[in-house]
Amino acid sequence: MKDFLLGILISIISFSSGQAATLDDIKKRGYIKVGISLGGMPMGGRDRRNEPLGYDYEVAKLLAKKMGVEMRITDIYGDARVSLLVSGQIDLVIGNMTITEKRAEVIDFTDPYFKTGLRVIYQKDQNINSLADLNGKKVVAGRGTSGATFIAKNVPDAELVYTENFAPNGVLLLKQRRVDAGIEDSSMADYVANQMNSLNIMPGVFEAGEVAMAVRKGQPEYKFYLNEFIADYVASGEYAKNIKMWWGEDIKIPELRR
Repeated sequence: MKDFLLGILISIISFSSGQAATLDDIKKRGYIKVGISLGGMPMGGRDRRNEPLGYDYEVAKLLAKKMGVEMRITDIYGDARVSLLVSGQIDLVIGNMTITEKRAEVIDFTDPYFKTGLRVIYQKDQNINSLADLNGKKVVAGRGTSGATFIAKNVPDAELVYTENFAPNGVLLLKQRRVDAGIEDSSMADYVANQMNSLNIMPGVFEAGEVAMAVRKGQPEYKFYLNEFIADYVASGEYAKNIKMWWGEDIKIPELRR
């Protein structure tokens, strides 16, 4: 399904009416429209006052500060991360998006600003020890995510249960025991499993990947500026500081490709 939807985007991209804002446009108007996934901590979520927070939000704040502009957030998830960017409704995605060849046919990625992989979490009372044990089980995954594609390809007899976003919708299904397992980026899956005593974490990370910002194609100056920002973000220590803020002081800082 994800490849089908991305294929549609590829075919219609040249007819899109939305115009991509250039770096100069953003600075002149005084704000940047950023798409952030606020559906799952620690990458992105909301506090009790409904204010955004999380790793991606902190990155976006630092970028807006560097640009000297206001940040305007759109909560995005799944396939909407691509469609809203392609249509020009947002200027940038900082939304826990892994780099894939298929997505790169439609949008451009920056250098990575985070590293992740897929993790399976499951109910403790289920006899699940490997991917093969997911056959015949109900597995929740976010619609249009790498996790959903991975399960469909590698565990064909699993019953995929799609939600618009893994958190809170998928997490609720796990909490209510309406599904046997779930698959999500390791950052979020580990966080969820540590919050719920009823869940176990399957050892290992599947399809380790790089998380990057995404922009519309044909914006080399904008992309260069973002890559320079990411390089400074890492070199200045803000990268390590941000990770420790959300994953704890003892976390091993992932080394990023430059």
